[in-house]
Amino acid sequence: MDVKSRNYLLRNRQALEKDIKTSYIMDHMISDEVLSLQEEERVKQQSTQRERAAMLINIILTKDNNSYRSFYNALLHEGYRDLAALLQDGIPAISSGNGKSSVDGMTSYVKTILCEGGVPQRPVVFVTRPELVENIKKKLCCLGSDPGWVTVYGMAGCGKTVLTAEALRDHQLLEDYFPGGVHWISVGKQDKAGLLIKLQNLCSRLEHDSTLSQRPPLNIEEAKDRLRLLMLRKYARSLLILDDVWDSWVLKAFDNQCQVLITSRDRSVADAVAGNKYEVHVESGLAHEKGLEILSLFVKMKISELPEQANCLVRECKGSPLVISLIGALLRDFPNRWEYYLKQLQNKQFKRIRKSSSYDYEALDEAMSISVEQLNDNYKDYYKDLSILPKDVRVPTKVLCILWDMETEEVEDILQEFVNKSLLFCDSNGKSFHYYLHDLQLDFLTEKNRNQLQELHKNIVYQYKKYYKLNTPVPSQEDCMYWYNFLAYHMAGANMQKELRDLMFSLDWIKAKTELVGPAHLIHEYVEYSSILDQKDSTVRENFQEFLSLNGHLLGRQPFPDIIQLGLCQPVTSEVYQQAKLHAQRETGAFYLEWINKKSLKNLYRLVVRPHRDAVYHACFSKDRQRIASCGADKTLQVFKAESGERLLEINAHDDEILCCAFSTDGEFVATCSADKKVKIWNSRTGQCKCVYEEHSEQVNCCQFNNRSGQYLLATCSSDTFIKLWDLDKKYCRNTMIGHMNSVNHCRFSPNDEYVASCSTDGTVKLWETRSANELKSIEIKDFFRNADEQPDDVEVLVKCCSWSRNGDMILVVAKNKLLLFDVKTCDLLTQVIVSHHSTIQYCDFCPGDNLVAVALSHCSVELWNIKSLSKVAYCRGHMSWVHCVTFSPDGSLFLTSSDDQTIRIWETNKVCKSSDDVLKSELDVVFHNGEVMILAIYNQKHLQLISGNTDNVIMQTSAQESPISCCCLSEDLKFAAFGQESGTIKVLRLLDGKILMSQQAYRMSVQHCRFTSDCQSLISSAHDSVIQVWNWQLNECVFLRGHKEAVKDFRLLENSKLLSWSFDGTVKVWNVATGNTEKDFACHGGAVLSCAVSPDGSKFSSTSADKTAKIWSFESSSVLLELKGHEACVRCCIFSPNNKLLATGDDKGEIRIWDILTGALLHFCSPVTVDEGEPTHGGWVTDLSFSPDSKMLVSSGGYLKWWNVTTGESLQTFYTNGTNLKSIHVSPNFKMYVTVDNLGILYVLQKL
Repeated sequence: MDVKSRNYLLRNRQALEKDIKTSYIMDHMISDEVLSLQEEERVKQQSTQRERAAMLINIILTKDNNSYRSFYNALLHEGYRDLAALLQDGIPAISSGNGKSSVDGMTSYVKTILCEGGVPQRPVVFVTRPELVENIKKKLCCLGSDPGWVTVYGMAGCGKTVLTAEALRDHQLLEDYFPGGVHWISVGKQDKAGLLIKLQNLCSRLEHDSTLSQRPPLNIEEAKDRLRLLMLRKYARSLLILDDVWDSWVLKAFDNQCQVLITSRDRSVADAVAGNKYEVHVESGLAHEKGLEILSLFVKMKISELPEQANCLVRECKGSPLVISLIGALLRDFPNRWEYYLKQLQNKQFKRIRKSSSYDYEALDEAMSISVEQLNDNYKDYYKDLSILPKDVRVPTKVLCILWDMETEEVEDILQEFVNKSLLFCDSNGKSFHYYLHDLQLDFLTEKNRNQLQELHKNIVYQYKKYYKLNTPVPSQEDCMYWYNFLAYHMAGANMQKELRDLMFSLDWIKAKTELVGPAHLIHEYVEYSSILDQKDSTVRENFQEFLSLNGHLLGRQPFPDIIQLGLCQPVTSEVYQQAKLHAQRETGAFYLEWINKKSLKNLYRLVVRPHRDAVYHACFSKDRQRIASCGADKTLQVFKAESGERLLEINAHDDEILCCAFSTDGEFVATCSADKKVKIWNSRTGQCKCVYEEHSEQVNCCQFNNRSGQYLLATCSSDTFIKLWDLDKKYCRNTMIGHMNSVNHCRFSPNDEYVASCSTDGTVKLWETRSANELKSIEIKDFFRNADEQPDDVEVLVKCCSWSRNGDMILVVAKNKLLLFDVKTCDLLTQVIVSHHSTIQYCDFCPGDNLVAVALSHCSVELWNIKSLSKVAYCRGHMSWVHCVTFSPDGSLFLTSSDDQTIRIWETNKVCKSSDDVLKSELDVVFHNGEVMILAIYNQKHLQLISGNTDNVIMQTSAQESPISCCCLSEDLKFAAFGQESGTIKVLRLLDGKILMSQQAYRMSVQHCRFTSDCQSLISSAHDSVIQVWNWQLNECVFLRGHKEAVKDFRLLENSKLLSWSFDGTVKVWNVATGNTEKDFACHGGAVLSCAVSPDGSKFSSTSADKTAKIWSFESSSVLLELKGHEACVRCCIFSPNNKLLATGDDKGEIRIWDILTGALLHFCSPVTVDEGEPTHGGWVTDLSFSPDSKMLVSSGGYLKWWNVTTGESLQTFYTNGTNLKSIHVSPNFKMYVTVDNLGILYVLQKL
C-alpha cells in the first residue's frame, strides 16, 4: 500500500474504530476479493464492535492499494460518508499502463474507474442476467456523445441497481463511450435539504484533486451550475448515474446537458426533463433455476444438494432477486432455518426478513410501503381496493369500472399512475388493457390491509350485483371470464355464506360456468370453500361436487350436454336432482327423461376427467397424491389436480405418441417417453424441459424413477431390446442393460432401488442390479403357458407388465390372461391366477401395504384381486374402451385407470371392494303390457331374470345354467320365456315359477336369436349358421328353414305364418313357417344384409347393408323400388315411420338419414352440429331406431341415446349412459318408455317427463 494511503488510515484510525460496524463492510471487501473468508473469521472472533473494527484495520494495513479503495467504497456504500471523506485524499493514484490485465473478466482500468466513481461492488452472491445487462449497455450506447437519459425501471427489489452496476463493468463501453468516467449517486427519497447535501458531496468528490478548494455550493441552483461546469470542463463524456430516484423534480438539478442513467420504480420519472430518452424495463421475476443458484451460492452447496425447502422458498420469493438474496444471507448465518424462513414467507411475515447489507430499507415491507406512501390520499384508497385481486390474474379494465363505478377512461388514468410507479403491471392486447400485481406486492397489500379485506370483498360483490342485477355476464363481455372464475372467491372472502350457497348451488350458474371453463374449477371451489358452504350441512355441497366430479368428462365436451338432463340422472335424494326436476317441469315444450330404475346403481369412482383428445396410455399420482400426470396418443403431457381435475400443465411434449410418464419421488420432475424414440424430463410445475435423451434406437415403452429421494435415477426400456439407466445430473446414459432378445415392454425399480425388473416380448422377466447393471436373474414366463407336447420355442408369450410387493420379496408378472407371483430370491412361482377367459391383461399394480392387486383388462374393465386368497374382490366398470393402465396412489386409498375412451377415472379402493358386480348382458326382451314394463334379462352370464321396469324389482330368477346364456325372449302373454345358450341348447320355462318346461340341443354353436310365434306354440331360432329352426316346443317337432348360403343375421315374423330373414350372403327370404318352404327370394346387396324393416301397410320392406346402401322393395312384385345412397359407412339399421311416408337409416359413422319413401329424396341428415375432434357423432355406430306414433320424433341408440325432431332434423335430447355400445332400444307404443342396456351391463328404464 502507498505510504500516503497508509498514513491516512493510521491518522483516522480512532474515528473509524469508534463508528464502523464491520459485517456489511466485509461483505463488500470479500466480493471485491481483497478480503478472505479466514480473515473475516478472525475479525468476527473479536468480542466487541470496537475490537472487530481495530482488527479489520490491522488486516487492511497489511494489504495493497486495492484493499484501500475497496474499504473506502464500502464506507461510502454503507452510509459512512463522513468517514469516507476523511480517507478520500488518501486514495492511491491509478498505476500506469493500459490496465487491460483482466481479473475475472474485469480489467484493473474498469475497477479503478468504478471504484473512483462510487459504483457499488457486486453483491457477495451474484447471478448474472445477461439479456438485461446487454439491454442496458445497448441503451447507453444509443446515447452516443449526445446528452440524454436512460431510465432503468421496475418494482422494488427487482435488481435495477445490481444490473446497472454490472452493465458498467465493461472495458470497451467505458473506454469508447464514457472516457471521462462514471459518477454514481444514491439518491433515494429526498427533500430539498437532502438533495443539496447529495449535490455538495458530488461536487466535492469531483473537485477532490483540484488545486483550488472551493466552498460547497449554498443552494440547489448554485450546485447545478457548479456541476454543469465540472461535467463540461473536467469530466466531458462521463456518465452520471442517479440510483433510486423517486421524484421527477430531483432530475431538474442534474438537467445540464450531460448523459444520465436513472434507476427508478417510476417509469414516468424522466417526463419532467428534455433530451433523448431510452427505457429498460427490469422484469420482476427471476427464473426458478436462477433463484436456486443464488441460494446455493449463499449457503455454499450444489443445487442438487439443497434441501427440499429450497424449491418452495424460491417459489414463495416469487422470483424477486431482493427477497431471494435476503433469505440467502439469513440462511448463510443460520443454516438450520430453512423451514422457519419458509413459514415466515408463507405467513407473509415480511418484518422478520430483515435488512441486507446493500439495501436501504430496514425490512422488506418497508421497501414496498414507501412506494405506496408516495401516492396522494385519493389514489391510496384505490390502490387499497386492489388488495383483493386474485394472484397471477390479469384483470380487465371493465372489472375495475364496475368496482369503482367509473367510466373506462377515468379508471385507465388511475391505473396508469400505478403502472408508472411500478406498483402495478399492465398487459395490452391492442383492444383492451389487463392489469395485475406482482405476487409480493399483493402479499404486502393483503398483509397491510388484513383487517379490511372482508369489507373490500363485500364491496366488489355488491358492485357486481348492482351492475348485473339478476343477470349473468355473457361471453362477449370482456369481464365475463373474471366473474365466472372469481365471484365465488370474493363471496368467500367476504364470508357471504347465503350468497355463496345460492351461487354455488344453482344449476344455472353451474351450466353457464362449465360451458365456459369446464367443471374442474368449480370442483376446486367446492373443496376450497367447503367450510363456508357446509356451515349448515355438508350433504348439498357433496351432492353438487359428486355431480360435477362424475360428469366432468361429459361437461368438457362439444356439443355441450343438457345439464338438466344430467341432473335428472342423480339420486332422487340429491339436491341436484330436485333442482333439475323443478327446471324440467318449468320448461314448457322441452323433452326430458326420468331414469326410473337408477336407485340400484352405485357410483364407485370419485372423479372422471377427460384431459386428452385421444387414447390415454398412462397416468400416475405424485407422491403427495395431490397431482396426476397423464400422457397418450395426442402427444401431450398433462398435469392436473387429483381432487378436482383442474389442469396445471399442458405440454406438447413429443413428435409421436407418448407411451409412459412418471413423477420423480419428490414430485419436482416428470419423465415422458415416446414412440419418437426420445425420453424427456420436465419441471412438473413450470413445464420447462430439463433434458432430452436420444440414445434409444426404437420407441421407448416405459420410464420409471427410483423410489428414494436424494438422487434422480430414471430407468427406461425400449423396443430396441435395451434398458437404460439415466442420472439426471449427467447428459448421457449411465448404464445399458443388455440381455433381452426382443422388445422390452415394462421396467420397475424395486422398493429399495437395488434392482430393476424388466418384462419383454421374448417371454422373460429379468432382474438387474441397479449399481452394476448386471443381470441377476431371468424367469422364463413362457414355460408357464406351455402344454406338455409343446417345445419352448413354439410358445409366444408377451410379458406385459410387472409390479413389486411393498417389501420387495415378491414380484407380480402379467402375461396373456394370467397373474403370476414369484419369490424374488428363489424365482419360484408362488401362485398364479387366470383372471379372464375372454380378455387379456393390459396392466397390473400392487396396492401398497396390502394383498390387493389391480388388473386392467382389454374388455373395458378393471378388477381387484386378493393375491393371498386368490379371489376377485371387486369388478370396476365405467370405461367405454380398452383400459391401458391402472395405478394405486402411494397410500393405496385411491387408484386411477386410463383408457382408449380418452378418460381417466379415479376410484376409492374401499368403496370398490364393498361393491357387487351384478352385470346384465346387452341381449334382452321387453314387453309393454297395460302400463307395466316387463324385462327379461341375462344376469351374470348364467341366470335369467324377469324384472319389473316400473319398480326395478326382480320377479323371477333362474338357477345358474351349465352354459352361459346367449339370447332370450318373452311370450306376448307373459306366461313363458325362452333362452338360447352358448352350448347350442334352447330351453322354454314357465314365468310363474321359473320351471324349465322343455329343452332341446338345437345347435353345435352359440344360439344368436330366439322368438315365440304369436300363438306361443312355436319357438323360432338361429345360430351362427345358415339354418333357421322352427320348434313346436309343445309337440317337440322341428321344421328347418334351409336356403341361405351364409350365416343368418336376423329374422322377424310377418302375418299369416310368414317369416322374413336376412343373411350375410346378401339375400333376404320370405318363408312359410308351417311348411319350411321359401316363398320369395330377394338378392338384395353385394355385401351382408345388416337389417330389414317392414312398412306399416305390409306392402314393402327395406334392407340395409355393409355396402353402404339402403333399398326399398315391393313384396308383391319382388322388385327394388328405391336405392338410397349417401351413407359413408355400413348402414346398420332402418325403420319406417307409422304414417308410411318416411324411412330412417343409421350408419356406423354415427349418422342418421331420413328419406321420403315415394321419391327417395333425402329429407334430413341428423348429426350434432359440432363434435370433439376424433369422436364419432353418435359416440359410435347407430344400432337401432324407432319413430313416435305421430311420426314427428325419432329415437336412436348407439354410443348413447338421442331423440330427434323429424320435421327439422334437429336433436331434441341426449341421454348419456354410463357405458356405451347400446345394441338396441325398446320403446313403448305411446313413445313414453324406453329400455336399453349398455356395455357395462347397466339397465336403463327411462320415462318421458
